Amino acid sequence: MTSEREYVTAHLDDLHADLDAWVRIPSISADPAHAGDVAASAAWLADALRRTGFPTVEIWPTAGAPAVFAEWPSADPDAPVALVYGHHDVQPVDPLELWEHPPFEPTLVEGPDGPELHGRGASDDKGVLIVHLLGLRAHLAATGRETPAVTVKMLVEGEEESGSPHFEALLRERADRLACDVVVVSDTGMAAPDVPSAVTAMRGLADAEITLRGPAVDLHSGSFGGAVPNPLHAMAELVAKLHDEQGRVAIPGFYDEVRPLGEREKELMSRVPFDEQAWLAGPAASRATFGEAGFSTLERTGARPTAEVNGMWGGYTGPGHKTIIPAEAHAKVTFRLVSDQRPEDVGPRLRAWVEANVPDGIEAEVHTPPGGVAPCASDLDSPHVEALLAAIGQAFDTDPADVLFTREGGSGPEAAIEGALGAPLLFLGVGLPTDRIHSPNERVLLPMLHRGAEAAAHLWRELAARRA
Repeated sequence: MTSEREYVTAHLDDLHADLDAWVRIPSISADPAHAGDVAASAAWLADALRRTGFPTVEIWPTAGAPAVFAEWPSADPDAPVALVYGHHDVQPVDPLELWEHPPFEPTLVEGPDGPELHGRGASDDKGVLIVHLLGLRAHLAATGRETPAVTVKMLVEGEEESGSPHFEALLRERADRLACDVVVVSDTGMAAPDVPSAVTAMRGLADAEITLRGPAVDLHSGSFGGAVPNPLHAMAELVAKLHDEQGRVAIPGFYDEVRPLGEREKELMSRVPFDEQAWLAGPAASRATFGEAGFSTLERTGARPTAEVNGMWGGYTGPGHKTIIPAEAHAKVTFRLVSDQRPEDVGPRLRAWVEANVPDGIEAEVHTPPGGVAPCASDLDSPHVEALLAAIGQAFDTDPADVLFTREGGSGPEAAIEGALGAPLLFLGVGLPTDRIHSPNERVLLPMLHRGAEAAAHLWRELAARRA
């Protein structure tokens, strides 16, 4: 047993008590009624970081919710600087009636893989992030140091679950304080409890709203049906054409910049255990798989770009009948993007495709908000990734070469951090696909947090050993 593990094991009660206290704060950033709770969450974290030993801890206000910054300089003058990123806000809890336990009363449950803590934020992201408090203490105890082997900074925002609307401005304003050599993202997970793995990339995001207009007003369907174009019919045909027979997005140029998976990453991803039927019956809650031909389900959900219709509406949807041809139809569409795709390229291509695929008599408007989220990825051949694999391997009792690669299908502000600070990304997270994040009955598997704390403890030593 490593000294880091001995320390973590001896102080698990500290980790559990901290997580219990933090989860009790309903820091729902999307709901203005919880603005005070988000501020209380930031204050709680700031106090916890001071208790951990960080000599510098500050709450940074934004135009929205506050972020928390902390710094613990290394006494080694040439030590690298690592910035840990995460978020302290959580998703709304609706529908409340589907929760087995109150979402902000953390409940310990014995599950098939060990003890679980149930509660909103138990995994995303309070549980996954809090491992760094115990991990840093374990690093110091195991190495006999009074300061970390690397300078450790932390930036924990309060609006990630609301799209991080003020985060890029914060990065620009505080770039000098946030300067670092590597960014450690702790808002991801692993493939399974017994499958030590590392996320290597996150997808980007672009969204659009399509409006189709036909007649100037709603028309009587008996008098005008079959004689003028119906915007809802046109919208149904349009979204049906969004993918071809092979499940590929049909927009010309959409795949032009897509960077294919490298052979090493593809091989390691293929070794990730994946029971497709169990996935369908469990997290996916679906009857069949679907997607781009020629790729596995894991590749489709992490390494390939997608287009999804998130909502469609128009006409009359109330009780009974209102026999009309509606004047308008609407749809919301989002695109997940992979390495080398750019969100700003999606709008013009979508707009041209929509114009080419609507019938005469239908006017189309495509609104694409500015910005979007760029995809991001780690350099798999960098010494930083080598350090990460070594840390995970030690914590999970496996050879670093056997730590598998996965990709995160979701999107976040990580590319913005990379761009603003010019530092490469590492992903150290121990959430699981079965944690029901964003859903009722969110949980975290406590043994994963224990291993995560140990991996964090090893990481600082491993990064220092590979300094440039």
